Amino acid sequence: MPCMVVVGGFWGDEGKGKVVSYLALRDRLDVCVRVGSINAAHTVVHEGRKVMLHLVPSAFVHDECLLLIGPGSNVSVDMLLDEIKLTGTEHRFGVDHRVSIIEEKHSLKDRTDEHLRSLGTTGWGVGPAIEDRVGRRARLAQDVPELKKFLMDVPAEVNSAIDAGKQVLLEGVQGLGLSLYHGTYPYVTGRDTTAPSVCGEAGVGPGKIDSVLVVYKAYMTRVGAGHLPGELPKEEAIRRGWFEISGTGRERRSAPIDFELARRAVMLNGATEAALTKVDVLFPSCKGARRFDALPEEARDFISGFERRAGVKVTLIGTGPDALDLIDRRG
Repeated sequence: MPCMVVVGGFWGDEGKGKVVSYLALRDRLDVCVRVGSINAAHTVVHEGRKVMLHLVPSAFVHDECLLLIGPGSNVSVDMLLDEIKLTGTEHRFGVDHRVSIIEEKHSLKDRTDEHLRSLGTTGWGVGPAIEDRVGRRARLAQDVPELKKFLMDVPAEVNSAIDAGKQVLLEGVQGLGLSLYHGTYPYVTGRDTTAPSVCGEAGVGPGKIDSVLVVYKAYMTRVGAGHLPGELPKEEAIRRGWFEISGTGRERRSAPIDFELARRAVMLNGATEAALTKVDVLFPSCKGARRFDALPEEARDFISGFERRAGVKVTLIGTGPDALDLIDRRG
């Protein structure tokens, strides 16, 4: 590495939690910074335990990794405290004092505003909370007594770690298609989801980034409203084994990969490499494989075709739900 940004190439749900948890274990990450908000869940499966996290970085599985929330994030205090307790990470957790807070009034507006409801938001208050932050009315983490023991200057901590040559990862959430600027507006989230914005939210300058890894799934899914090119009927998605429920409890619509979108994600994120997850769903004989040469020819051809058409090298291949069900081709 030593500093990598991980982002989603489609509409979220690509498997970023799996990829980050693998990298935490394999590369023994020193620091992981999560950005964004609670309207995305990263799923981590390891040693028989499945955890869905809306705020705690997926790198929690490596018990020596410092876990941080970047200043550009906005959080639910109760959800954050619950997840810190769930993961047993109180002694290695930090929250930037400038993080903004989601309050009950934000959730109420999200649930009752007809326009927001028509867009298929989670109803958890993320958009209204961001509105208050832009309007300079937000309550910050530094104003919350329950967070006092976790407060720190996250950009200073992260940049010091990078300067010291430590292994650092910036964990983005959602995906390119949900970017406020580059996604399918107005059916998008309230922030930009690309790698440059992840850097900004974490407080790391782009010159300190060594690699940008875009995570794709072997097929596309999205929740809520908005265009999904090539969308399959629900019955067909079920038949193919592509039907899923998201970490926010909503049904995922599905479609085959759109390579134009995949290539655009490479361009806008400045991708240096890619991960391709759930290859085992397309090719069940791949399940649990840990070596590229153990994959059937049709799976290898699919991956080669993805690389050619998306214009990026696939260095990580997901072959099952566990963090370690992954083929690592990084050399």
